Amino acid sequence: MAAIDITKISGLTKPIIERIPKTARGIDLHRRIGDLIEDSDISLRVDLKEILDSFLVNMIKINASDIDIGGPGCAGKVWYRVFGDKSPLKLPKPLSVLETDILLHNAILESQREHLIEGKNLDFSYSINIGKDRVQRFRADMYFDLDHLGLNMRKIDNTIRPFKTLGVHAEVAKAVSLKYFKYGLSLITGITGSGKSSTLDTIIDANNRTVDAHIVIIASPVELIHDPIRCVVRHREVGSDVTSFKDGAIQALRQDPDIIVIGELRDPETIMTALEITDSGHKTFGTLHTSSAMESIERILGEMPTEEQNRVRSRLADVLTCVVSQKLVPSLDGKRVLAKEVLLANASVRAAIRNNNIGEIYQMLMEGRDRGMNTMEQDLKRLYDEGKISKDSALNYANNKSKMLQLLSEVTY
Repeated sequence: MAAIDITKISGLTKPIIERIPKTARGIDLHRRIGDLIEDSDISLRVDLKEILDSFLVNMIKINASDIDIGGPGCAGKVWYRVFGDKSPLKLPKPLSVLETDILLHNAILESQREHLIEGKNLDFSYSINIGKDRVQRFRADMYFDLDHLGLNMRKIDNTIRPFKTLGVHAEVAKAVSLKYFKYGLSLITGITGSGKSSTLDTIIDANNRTVDAHIVIIASPVELIHDPIRCVVRHREVGSDVTSFKDGAIQALRQDPDIIVIGELRDPETIMTALEITDSGHKTFGTLHTSSAMESIERILGEMPTEEQNRVRSRLADVLTCVVSQKLVPSLDGKRVLAKEVLLANASVRAAIRNNNIGEIYQMLMEGRDRGMNTMEQDLKRLYDEGKISKDSALNYANNKSKMLQLLSEVTY
């Protein structure tokens, strides 16, 4: 795609801005912008789309993971995150909030706009053509910022990393493989931007290549598309293909699945559904926004009503297979490297969960290296010893600072 002269945006948006009443505010403003966009000539809409797409093409060129546009919070600039740091694109002039409102309204469907206005937020997927038979997909989140639209888009990596690049122990590889474990709940956890989706896609791909099965993926939105190899692979996007994660998981039970992937365990109902479908004999994967294995277990239990916690604790102890908690840490070469904490649910771990002794699990992680387990601090120490990260990064990204200091002070022979 050829680069677009972004100075054209003022000329393209001016006729629409002139038709917006000066008194329009809030939801009324956005309904009017939406109506004007829908009534616009198709050529104008194409030109506006090309401007947005040009920002995304530039995002690919500079190897950015995220882009932010619109609303007072962006101060009229287009921001990119490159190797963890946010910085603005140099523009000839700032974009007004109305210009970006129009640009962003043009990027969504009328039905999506209604969802955005009603729910004040919209998760969706977006695609651009980047060459012959090549499509780049993005995960998008549109929201309100002081009555104007803001947008974040995250580039979806089209390349699935080979499973061996995860660097996990053979026992962990077995735990996430349908070939060896026909059921059980595996959790991939980490903060936003920690690479959870990439790790989960790698695991899905490994199963897709090694077993004859049916995989159902429920996501919001659907990111990377897995081509069927040895598996039937269904992609169900929340909002367009199914109403919720919970409904998607329940419906999947009637679709003859072997593996059910729940993109995010974001509420008590979805968590409980994940435990139930796993308990019914299915292999289930899910993600959580937590930074450690113990925090993941505590989050699941903490989301439940007090009277339900004993029952949930027992069920979680029965179905949990493994937890991989990960972070992307700045590396000495100016990029980022994966650090991970790995928990395998052996008999001792299950007993600790069942008896509400979650605090004991950290010691089990520290002592379980020969079985494939490790703490985040042990993995950060490994990366430091291998010369991949600095001592400061190891300490800054540790969950347990005192234990990290202790490990860093140890002499390695």
